[in-house]
Amino acid sequence: MKNLFSNLKGDAFGGITAGIVALPLALAFGVSSGLGPSAGLYGAIFLSFFAALFGGTNTQISGPTAPMTAVSMVVIAGIIAINDGDIEKALPAILIVFLLAGIMQVGLGLLGLGRYIKYIPYPVVSGFMTAIGVIILITQILPSIGYYPKEDTEFVSQFKPQAEELILENILKEEASEGILVLEDFEETLKRAKLITDDDILKESKTLAKNEASGVMGTLKVLPRAIQNINWLELILALSTIFIIYGFKRITTKIPSTLVALVVVSGAAIAFGLNYRPIEEIPSGIPIPHLEIFTNFSIGSITPYVFTALTLALLGAIDSLLTSIVADNMTKTKHNPNKELIGQGIGNSIGALFGGIPGAGATIRTVVNINSGGKTKLSGMIAGIMLLIILLGLGPIASRIPAAVLAGILVTVGIGVMDYKGLKAVPSLPRDAKIGPINISSEVIIMFVVLLLSSFWNLVYAVGIGLIIASLMFMKKIGDLTAERSDVKSLKEEAWSDELDFPEQLKEKVFIKHIKGPLFFGSTNEFLSLAAQIPKTASIVIIRLDRMQYMDQSGLYAMEDVLQELNKNSITPLFVDLLNQPKYMMERIDIIPDLMPREQIFDTLDECIKWIKAKNDLNLNQ
Repeated sequence: MKNLFSNLKGDAFGGITAGIVALPLALAFGVSSGLGPSAGLYGAIFLSFFAALFGGTNTQISGPTAPMTAVSMVVIAGIIAINDGDIEKALPAILIVFLLAGIMQVGLGLLGLGRYIKYIPYPVVSGFMTAIGVIILITQILPSIGYYPKEDTEFVSQFKPQAEELILENILKEEASEGILVLEDFEETLKRAKLITDDDILKESKTLAKNEASGVMGTLKVLPRAIQNINWLELILALSTIFIIYGFKRITTKIPSTLVALVVVSGAAIAFGLNYRPIEEIPSGIPIPHLEIFTNFSIGSITPYVFTALTLALLGAIDSLLTSIVADNMTKTKHNPNKELIGQGIGNSIGALFGGIPGAGATIRTVVNINSGGKTKLSGMIAGIMLLIILLGLGPIASRIPAAVLAGILVTVGIGVMDYKGLKAVPSLPRDAKIGPINISSEVIIMFVVLLLSSFWNLVYAVGIGLIIASLMFMKKIGDLTAERSDVKSLKEEAWSDELDFPEQLKEKVFIKHIKGPLFFGSTNEFLSLAAQIPKTASIVIIRLDRMQYMDQSGLYAMEDVLQELNKNSITPLFVDLLNQPKYMMERIDIIPDLMPREQIFDTLDECIKWIKAKNDLNLNQ
């Protein structure tokens, strides 16, 4: 408790700032999910507070994120469709999925599985994150131009015959469940059919129209029609929001541009009495738990959603722990991955009980918190309390925010969440795989398979398929390399034979690091801690590379990070016996010569020692 209040002023400022930054994103993600702005706000409040309280990353700010919202959107749409488009009817099942996901995250933490997140290869994460951006961008086109399919009378009327068939099919299902369906006599069916009104058909038609236009493929299908029915006021509001978000950043980054855009554009729309479409009303007062989710609870009712819940749990774990790594790098601390998963699970479980959408550690909000002075768990808890105060005091005002403004905010989120680093590296990655007559990088294949399948098919299956392809390709590469160097024996953590006569006068100044195998997505964690292993007296690091036969994209970026850290700390890195494949990889993205000059790369340890002696003699003479 004493440590919790050790940085009260900094944590208060960091938490309040992060909470304000989180507000527009929470509202936008709630709307995007399909459950409304209040669901995003509730999720942000409870997850931020409880994930901070029970989690394992002191400075992390949690809440709804783009990846979690994208998957939640698919889950919500699917369950609503099963329940004939009735959100109220579908809500208990939706919240049970979210609750299950939170409980599973707690289970992952208790089982100690947090440390295995590092085994997810970079191309899979890159393809997935870029797909999230594509999904958000495309699905926000319609609200950005003010087109809502279920309000397009002509479009809705196309679904009336299908709606009538669906209603009759539901009547037959009801009769079958009641045990009164008689195939030879449809008298009861006809009686019930006569009770169907035009309003019933219209309601079902609107649901079908909305489902037809949902998701990436649905949006692309109706886009030509939407363009013919643009609401210019809504488009201007969305474009103004986007312009302010990017433009205000050029003036200052001390004030969140997203919040400025929300206040300015919404304020102008309200002040001038514009006839815009507002977001759904945000309920005022303290959030109330949805205890009805337990009313009809049974194992059978949740069985169909177990895999979906597990997907959300794993995605939230990955999303959170990646943000934890960012926080560690900024604060020079070390998070507890399993404790973090437990905190995230508790936060998502409580959020689900109150009708909130699930989330994870949010990178931008965490960075804002740290830069604003946040250092302890209290900052994340204050961020949640700040959002609760906003809900209680400004709920009615927030309900008047234009829907197009939130669509504009989400467009910038979609642009920002894409992995441009991975995309820029595509032309420079080695073409080590062959598809027919075309040579292409295996890592590019993985990235684009995940990207395309996630965007146009299924997020969950896409990641699974990407992991399988990555594993198979990795096993093939390692198998090929092992065959080439089958005489390599097991290594011990001790000085190699050619290091036994290392000059005594240089031992304090020189630190030798052995890389004893491939530097790939499963082995980068230990290597990234290299800077922390170096004695304070050392000013030179020799990295022995003759047993590092292979380096993948994750290893490449790990090497880049380590070299940047060494150069930042005025420590000279030297390579000894760099093999062809890693050298080729590092040359392709200019690690060599930008971070590692060619004169600091040696074929043998003896050449390296001569260079060090010459440099030391030069320094002494100076």
